[in-house]
Amino acid sequence: MLDASRGPLHPLAAATLTGALDAAWADPSRRHAPGRRSRSLLDTTRSVLAGAMGVRPDDLSLHAGAEEALVTGLTGLTHARRRVGTVVVATAVERSVVLLRAGDAEPVPVDRLGRVDVDAFAAAVAGPGVAAAVVSTGNAEVGTTQPVEDLAALCRDAGVPLLVDATASLGRSPLPAVGDVVVADAASFGGPPLGLLAVRPGVRWGLPAPRLEAEHGRAPAAPWVPLALAAAEAWRQGEAAADDDASAARDLVDRVRTAASRVPDVEVVGDPADRLPHVVTFSVLFADGEVLLDELAGHGLAVASGSACTSSALRPSHVLAAMGVLTHGNVRVTLPLASVSPDRERDVDRLCTALPEVVAAVRARLGTDAL
Repeated sequence: MLDASRGPLHPLAAATLTGALDAAWADPSRRHAPGRRSRSLLDTTRSVLAGAMGVRPDDLSLHAGAEEALVTGLTGLTHARRRVGTVVVATAVERSVVLLRAGDAEPVPVDRLGRVDVDAFAAAVAGPGVAAAVVSTGNAEVGTTQPVEDLAALCRDAGVPLLVDATASLGRSPLPAVGDVVVADAASFGGPPLGLLAVRPGVRWGLPAPRLEAEHGRAPAAPWVPLALAAAEAWRQGEAAADDDASAARDLVDRVRTAASRVPDVEVVGDPADRLPHVVTFSVLFADGEVLLDELAGHGLAVASGSACTSSALRPSHVLAAMGVLTHGNVRVTLPLASVSPDRERDVDRLCTALPEVVAAVRARLGTDAL
């Protein structure tokens, strides 16, 4: 398994989920005994996950997924500042759901490594009518990290609130202690797909009417407590080993980058050093991404292609397009945690060994090997 952008669950998180079906099935808003038990377990879970985010439990809400948390977080910022303006500043490599919410605002450009143009970002947040800014800690598709602390300082100087998107990085790399709103995904550290939304105290934030009832007024319904318990268990299990796991994953990604770069007409994209430890993408000239995935699947290797935030359709990646690199023949590897996939090193070795043969076979099948 070399496509862990979502799942699989940590084994103990899966066991917790199963066990919680009996202990925490009830609606935590109910006053009867099962409901109070679910509420108690949910409160404990919130404390654990708030610690993961570096915030207080009262600042954290849980959501059905990362996309819902991102939309809710950004909506709360923009609605609270609607009298200031409606412009949302976002880099060109943010998740599709963020760029859709940004509307007609021109995304801030990035360089060929996928890193934001800091001067352009500074000019954008200093412009008129800016309601909020969004930046990801690291890109889920190419791994390049952003200078989040520097961008946060620019936002503070401009008086613009910043949403930090850590959906690809929480549990895999240190979380910067900045951002007025921070969003993460429990799936990034071996938990279930559960959106985590933190709004720091004092931030102007509020959703349009009618007021929602659950999760501090941020969600239409309370989270399913067994999922939340599984997320907390995944964090507990991974927290102590996070640094060692990241170091090992970085070495494995370096191995993939080296093997891919040795294949003719293959471009490895993203920053080779300042990056998430577990993500690597390369693009193969004279090849098709879907055909490459099928060929690799025939070798028992599960990888991904296309845009990481529109994986339901293998459309050309807006991230790669913004970087100005090859957008077709794309292969993306997202390493799972070692605790989730004990065979990940073996799978990486198999990928590195099979890659030259696979690329040659795909090019031959498409009739592009002689080009």
